[in-house]
Amino acid sequence: MPKKIVLAYSGGLDTSVILKWLQEKYNCPIVTFTADVGQGEELSPVKGKAESLGVKEIFIEDLREDFVTNYVFPMFRANALYEGLYFLGTAIARPLIAKRQIEIAKEVGADAVAHGATGKGNDQVRFELGYYANNPNIEVISPWREWELNSRNDLVNFAEKNQIKIPKDKRGEAPFSTDANLLHTSSEGKILEDPWIDAPEFVYSRTKSIKDASSTPEEIIISFEKGDLVSINQKKMQSHELLSKLNEYGYNHGIGREDIVENRFVGMKSRGVYETPGGTILAKAHRAIESITLDRGEAHLKDEIMPKYAETIYNGLWFSSERLSMQSLIDSTQHKVTGDVRLELYKGNIIIKGRRSPYSKYNLSLVSFDEVGDFNQRDAEGFIKINSLRLKN
Repeated sequence: MPKKIVLAYSGGLDTSVILKWLQEKYNCPIVTFTADVGQGEELSPVKGKAESLGVKEIFIEDLREDFVTNYVFPMFRANALYEGLYFLGTAIARPLIAKRQIEIAKEVGADAVAHGATGKGNDQVRFELGYYANNPNIEVISPWREWELNSRNDLVNFAEKNQIKIPKDKRGEAPFSTDANLLHTSSEGKILEDPWIDAPEFVYSRTKSIKDASSTPEEIIISFEKGDLVSINQKKMQSHELLSKLNEYGYNHGIGREDIVENRFVGMKSRGVYETPGGTILAKAHRAIESITLDRGEAHLKDEIMPKYAETIYNGLWFSSERLSMQSLIDSTQHKVTGDVRLELYKGNIIIKGRRSPYSKYNLSLVSFDEVGDFNQRDAEGFIKINSLRLKN
C-alpha cells in the first residue's frame, strides 16, 4: 500500500472523483499536481477544489515555456508528423507532465503517482512510460483500470454521494472529449466516433472556419536560429509567446484543422478532430528554411527517420534511448538552419513568399538559365548514361 500519492489533477469531474476515490481506497495523503501547458482553462479554482477535498499539498505550475522550448521545438526540428497528418499535440505534453510529477513525488516523499487516463487510450501508456523512465521504482495507480465506475452517471452519482461539486454541463453525457495545450486542441468520441459524419462547427475552438476566416491576406516573417523559431516580424519573444502569436494568426485565417483516423498504440483505430493553428504555420515555415540550408543528404535522411521519430513520441517513448539518439542526429543538422521565411496567410492557406539565410546553399549561378556558372551541361550526359545501365538490362 502506498504511503503518499501524487495525482495529476485537472480540477474537473473525473480527477476530482479520482482524488476522493484514492483517499477512500488507500487512506493516505494525496498531493495534487496541476500543470499549465497552455490549455487555456482558468486554473485559479483548482486550488480551492483540492482544498475542499482535504488536500494539504497542492502544486499548480506554469510549464508553458518549458513545454515549448524543450518539447515542442525539438519535435518540430524533426518535422514530425504521425501517420503523415498528426502534429502529436497531446503526445508531446505527456512526458513533461510525467517528469514533473515524478520530481514532485521525490520532493514530497511520495512513493506512488496516479493519473486520470482511461484504459482504452494512448495517454495511460504515455504517462506510465514517462513515470517509469524517471523513476523505475515508482508505484503507478490507474483508477480507470481498477474501479467499478464505468459511466458518466457512475461518476456523477459518486460525486453527489461525496459532496463533490459538479458543473451543470457535466451532469449530462459530454458530446465529445477534448484535450488542449498551447500546441493544439484534440476532440474525439461520442458525436465524432462515426468517421463518415463530419464534425459540427461547434467542435472547433481554436480556428475559424474558412468561410468566417479573414478576407484579407496577411503577410508575416518568421525567423529561425538553429532550427528554432526566435521571432515574428523581427519581434523576439519567449518561446511560448511566439507559439501563442502564431496561434492567433492561425485562428484568424482558418489554419490548422485536421480530421484524422489514426492507429492508436493500444491497437484500435480512433477518429480525432485536431486543431494546430500555430504549429501548422511553424511546420511549413521550418520546411521552407530547411530547403535552402540543408544539404540534400541531410534533408532526405531526416525525412527517412521522421516517421520512426514521430511514432516513438506517439507511443510514449520520449525518454527512450532511440528517441534521444534520433534527436541528437536531427539537432546536428540544425546548426545552420537560420534565417527568415516570408509567408502569406489566407483562408486556410500558408503560402511561402520567400526565404533567405546567411547559410543558404542555394546557388543562383548554378540554377540560372541565363548564366553558365560552374556547371558544365555536357557532364549530365555521362551521369544519365551511368544511371540508365540498370534500365537497359
